[in-house]
Amino acid sequence: MKLPLLTRVVVVAALLMLAVPPMLSAAPQNQEGDTIRIGMVNFILGAPYFVGMAEAVEEEASYYGNIEVVITDAGVDVDQFVEDIESVLALNVDGVIISAGPIQPTQAVLDAIASADVPVVLVDRLIEGAEYTSWIGPDNFGIGEQDGAYIAERLNGHGRLAVLRGGPEDNPIGNARTNGMLSAVEPFSAVEVVMAPEFGGWSTEGGYALMQALLEEYDDIDAVFCENDSMCLGAQIAIEDAGRSGEMFLVGVDGQKEALLQILSGTNYEATGLNNSDQIGRAAFHRLMAILAGGAAEAETVLPSPLITRENAVRFYNPDSVF
Repeated sequence: MKLPLLTRVVVVAALLMLAVPPMLSAAPQNQEGDTIRIGMVNFILGAPYFVGMAEAVEEEASYYGNIEVVITDAGVDVDQFVEDIESVLALNVDGVIISAGPIQPTQAVLDAIASADVPVVLVDRLIEGAEYTSWIGPDNFGIGEQDGAYIAERLNGHGRLAVLRGGPEDNPIGNARTNGMLSAVEPFSAVEVVMAPEFGGWSTEGGYALMQALLEEYDDIDAVFCENDSMCLGAQIAIEDAGRSGEMFLVGVDGQKEALLQILSGTNYEATGLNNSDQIGRAAFHRLMAILAGGAAEAETVLPSPLITRENAVRFYNPDSVF
């Protein structure tokens, strides 16, 4: 037997107060009681982080028999991204979740989002100038800052620190993470920071290539900071292949389960800052459900991003996680 509409609205709206709502929340019904259709529009699904976010949304929706998720992948093509937003909205969706990744928003992107007459939940990337209902994501500068403090303490204020960036040059997420890290490290004048001259594209393969080049250039490296875990996992392999694992430690961002396993296993992967796309995807799904049920959503919600080390990694590691 279905709960009365008012009861369902109250139950779902209450979930809005939680940063990561319970997995099973009441799903709102549209006026006809038919299937609820939501869109999950992605600028890129070519990296584990973004794949994990989309899969988390899809998995949460699968617990309900009346929710359909339309997922798109623009393949890092801005024009396709705009077309995907417009196409999803043309399907008369009840709401849309937008994962813009590293995109630099053009006026066409902003116009496409503004054309939505349904709730819009942005995840991870807060698009400057966009019209949206709610945003859920991390404090990237803060994550970088806590990584930097950890690195400076581990180095005891001196040593050589290599930095691997995802790119492109104007990527606000990567820049926030690196700038946050530098803000904590730069007061220690005896810490030499060396930037990889190219970008790793946020991938394991890219991290491997960048680290190979740095290992060839520098005989001594004490620490490695990566703007995400995927690149750090690649860098770790390059370091191991060079026989230099005992020389340096690595610190990343995201809390990817493969990185957490390396931390737990006692390798030279020492820490990461939590920015779990599984968590963000599920939170975004429930935020949208709460809005559709009549909840008054916060405009911006910053999810907690604790530093994960060997001491607490077991609390965050889930081998069955989608990310």
